[in-house]
Amino acid sequence: MSMEERLTEIEIKLTGQEDLVMALNDRVYEQQRQIDELRALCTALAQRLAKGPDGAVDPYAEERPPHY
Repeated sequence: MSMEERLTEIEIKLTGQEDLVMALNDRVYEQQRQIDELRALCTALAQRLAKGPDGAVDPYAEERPPHY
């Protein structure tokens, strides 16, 4: 195998690795966006659950049970 063939093979492998890194980066970006959306949804749901059915804050939500 000549030096030029070896160099060409290395360049091909490098190009494939660059493509793979770009694809992985895109996937990580998409997953982070989904995580951010889910965090916002969880925060909104937690706030909604802290309120009573009529929208008022539940006075017993923070009260410790009698067995403490």
